[in-house]
Amino acid sequence: MFSRRTNWNLESNRLTRALAQHRATGKPVLDLTTSNPTACGFSYDADAILRALANPASLAYEPQPQGLEVARKAVAEYYFGRGRRVSIDDIILTTSTSEAYSFAFRLLCDPGDEIHVPAPSYPLFEFLAGVQDVKLVRYLLVYDYGLQIDFDGVDKAVTPKTRAVIVVNPNNPTGHFCPASEAARLNEVCLRHRLAIIADEVFLDFAIGEKAQSLVANREVLTFTLSGMSKISGLPQMKLAWLVASGRDDLKFAALARLNVIADTYLSMNAPVQHAASALLAQRHGFQQQLMARVRKNLAALDARLAAQQPCSRLDIQGGWYAVLRVPRIGSDEDLAIELLATRNLCVHPGHFYDFPSDGYLVISLITREDEFAKGIDALLSFFA
Repeated sequence: MFSRRTNWNLESNRLTRALAQHRATGKPVLDLTTSNPTACGFSYDADAILRALANPASLAYEPQPQGLEVARKAVAEYYFGRGRRVSIDDIILTTSTSEAYSFAFRLLCDPGDEIHVPAPSYPLFEFLAGVQDVKLVRYLLVYDYGLQIDFDGVDKAVTPKTRAVIVVNPNNPTGHFCPASEAARLNEVCLRHRLAIIADEVFLDFAIGEKAQSLVANREVLTFTLSGMSKISGLPQMKLAWLVASGRDDLKFAALARLNVIADTYLSMNAPVQHAASALLAQRHGFQQQLMARVRKNLAALDARLAAQQPCSRLDIQGGWYAVLRVPRIGSDEDLAIELLATRNLCVHPGHFYDFPSDGYLVISLITREDEFAKGIDALLSFFA
C-alpha cells in the first residue's frame, strides 16, 4: 500500500529508547543536546513579535509564488546588512529550509540522480533526499588543523547522474566554514562537471571568530543559498525561510522560472509571518548577542576543564552552536552515550548520528544553560577520570 521511498525503519534508536526509559523512572537528566532556542532561557521582545503578527494586511489574500514583496525586501535587507546585494527577484520564500531543499532537489534531479553531501554533517539529508527520490553521495570533511573539504574525493565521485554539491556553511555540527579558497575550488569542480551548489547557511551569523562570508552572491556557478528565521532570529516556530538563486544570468533566470512553478504549486507561505518578516528579522540582533555570549562562556568553561585532564579534547570550531569532543574509544559511541546516561544522568549525541567516520566522537550543544552545561561537562569528564 505504501511507497518504497517511505520504507524507513520507524523504530526508535537505542539511545532514544534509553532516554525515554530514564525519564520514565523520574531520574534527572543533564541534557547537553538541546537545540531549541525558545527553550533555553533567551529573552525575546514578545510585544514586538505579537504586534507584528497582528498586521491587518494579513486579512487580504495575495498569492505570490515567490512570497510577498514586503517579506522578500526584508530578506534582501538582511543580506545588505552583511555586505551583500541581493535582488528581491532572486528570492523565493519557503516555510523551512527543508522545503527549500525539496524545491532545489525537484528542480535539479530526476529520480535516481545524485546529490553530494558532506560527512560528517546532520542526518536530515537522508530523509529530505529519500522523499524526493534522490540518492546521496557523501564527501568527506577531513581534519588537518581544522576541517577541510576533500576535493579530490568530490571530483572522483562525480558520475553522469550527479546534479549538485551541498555545502553547509558553517557545517553542523563541526562548525567548519567554507572560506574563499574552498569556495573557489568548489566552483572549479562544479564548473568542470556542470553541477549546481546548494549552500545551507542557517548558522552563518554565529561566527565564533572571524565573520564568515556568504555564498549568496556566488556568480561562477548556479548556486542556491538557503537560510531562515529558525536560527537567525531563534524563532523556529515562525516558519519563514528562503532560497536565493545566483550564478550565470541565463541559468539563474531559467532556474527561477521553474522554481516559480514549483512554489506556485504549493503556495505554502502564510500571510501573517510574511508581513511580520521585517520585525521578526529585527529580533536577531538581541537574540544573537545573547546566544553568542552563552556560546563563548560555555566554550571557555569547556576548554578550562579539558585543559585540566588528558583523555578528551575538542575539534576546532569556527561557528555554530555545537562542539565535537574527541573521547577515548572504549566501544561504540552509541554504547558510550547510553552508559553516560545510565551512570552520569548525562545525555549527549554519539558521533555516528552525524556520520563521523569512526567511533570516539561525541556532540554537545553550546546553547545549554550555563549551569547545566558546566555540570554536564564535569559529569562527562569524571567518567574518563
